[in-house]
Amino acid sequence: MTESPAHRGFTELAQRPYADVLIVGGGINGLAAFRDLAMQGVDVALVERGDFAGGASSASSHMIHGGIRYLENGEFRLVHEAVTERNGLLKVAPHYVRPLRTTIPIFSTFSGILSAPMRFLRHGAGPRRERGAALIKIGLVIYDSFSRGGGRVGRHTFRGRRRSLEVLPHLDPRVKYTATYWDASLHDPERLAIDVLRDGRAAGRANARAANHTAAVGVDEGRIVLQDGLTGERATFAASVVINATGPWADLTNLALGAPTRFMGGTKGSHIVLDHPELLEATAGRELFFENEDGRIVLIYPLKGRVMVGTTDLEHDMADPVACTEAEVDYFFDLIGQVLPGIAVDRSQIVYRFAGVRPLPGHGDMAPGFVSRDYRIESAPLAGGETTVLSLVGGKWTTFRASGEALADRALDLLSVPRRTSTKGVGIGGGRGYPTTDVARRKWVAVHCADLAPSRVETLLDRYGTVAADVIDALGADADDAPLVHAPDYSTGELRHLAATEDVVHLDDLLLRRTSLAFIGAATPELAAEAAAAIAPVLGWDAARVESEVGRALDRVHAADPTWQPAGGQTADAR
Repeated sequence: MTESPAHRGFTELAQRPYADVLIVGGGINGLAAFRDLAMQGVDVALVERGDFAGGASSASSHMIHGGIRYLENGEFRLVHEAVTERNGLLKVAPHYVRPLRTTIPIFSTFSGILSAPMRFLRHGAGPRRERGAALIKIGLVIYDSFSRGGGRVGRHTFRGRRRSLEVLPHLDPRVKYTATYWDASLHDPERLAIDVLRDGRAAGRANARAANHTAAVGVDEGRIVLQDGLTGERATFAASVVINATGPWADLTNLALGAPTRFMGGTKGSHIVLDHPELLEATAGRELFFENEDGRIVLIYPLKGRVMVGTTDLEHDMADPVACTEAEVDYFFDLIGQVLPGIAVDRSQIVYRFAGVRPLPGHGDMAPGFVSRDYRIESAPLAGGETTVLSLVGGKWTTFRASGEALADRALDLLSVPRRTSTKGVGIGGGRGYPTTDVARRKWVAVHCADLAPSRVETLLDRYGTVAADVIDALGADADDAPLVHAPDYSTGELRHLAATEDVVHLDDLLLRRTSLAFIGAATPELAAEAAAAIAPVLGWDAARVESEVGRALDRVHAADPTWQPAGGQTADAR
């Protein structure tokens, strides 16, 4: 049987059990630090207990945004950095990060003007009032100012009721104004993470090693104990610097490393994805972003022919399952009714649910919505040795490059190694050479459509950016390539290529994070079985392994749905 990719990654670390830096955590912030350090020529290794970008990074709202509401908290440094990073990602990752028109429905004129300064001074503890047009206008003027000098998005606009309803006729007719501004969408977060990983490996070559499904489970005489998630095999690993980038699990990781901390206080955010053509049409291709009656900021977001609705912001104990509860679904349906009252929604239209925990710092009694989204780095010695552990507290998708750079700088300082290059402005994965005009796009497709129909090449270009060239070559060499019966927009050869080249260990890695099949609601039992059969030869799976992988994948696709009945009859909450 073919050796599993996970065991290959673990074996590479076990055979050379040392590096200058060991990163624990393969979410986007850990991967960004991995890429940055590899570009500096540092010997760096990374381990991830699950799949790359399979934790908090997989549960985002699919946005790259400056965080206009953070202005109310007085977090001007964070907003400036986030807007700067957003503009940078629009340039270096245009295949996945694209301008997003965002509209705020507004139902009052002056509400919140007096309470906002109170919340600013008290860091969110002031009285709660709806944000009116005047306050939103002030915020958007400040927000636009951060984009001066290199901004890639347009400035905001205001419309009154009549013009607003002309553009968005399904809005609640009581709307007084709409404010429209530009942020950026993140179409495929997990695929962007894979691009960052791939770039790090390419930059560091043999000195940049990464293994998913490999956990850091303890310390033995100053060395990190690693465990293969498939075989249970263990090995010790030495490093001068350990970076703890495990997000909301950072305290649990430090506990395993013998240095207990209480840095984190993450909150749960859930989303649902609806297959609802009427709701999709009502968005007019833009995100609706607004304040719910309870003060939470929520969104209705058209994406991949579906509509994503989110998000909640609830206190969460990391020992509890992370699921999108029925109460949260009712909450989402209620907020849709507040803004688009004429559109009916029900549970039969939900095709996917997902939930995750934000890696926020501990915040005491502060309301979750006002907890800072900024990040910091804590330093402590590793138990039993001279290794330094750097723990990232906080961090978000928008600022991953900056937080990765900050982590790398701290590690370089500890190693007494000078920085030799910056990641700023460096293209990421399929964003390098990505055609951003119609003419350039037609030329790219024409060059690469010798063996495939132009429409298929266009699909692959949208899906992978210029990395699609490698996928196209692989499909040309795969004599058995054919469209999937249950998802003809994908093909068997395409799945085999992903399985062979992108660290796919389990079927759920493929359905949830290498493709959009789960997100759009296509990951049915029939599709799961078809996909498993397609990749089985690449991963050396026999019939029994195929069957177990299908069951495992379906359970994980529905992990955030407490009503899901897996094989054996228990609900997801009971597992």
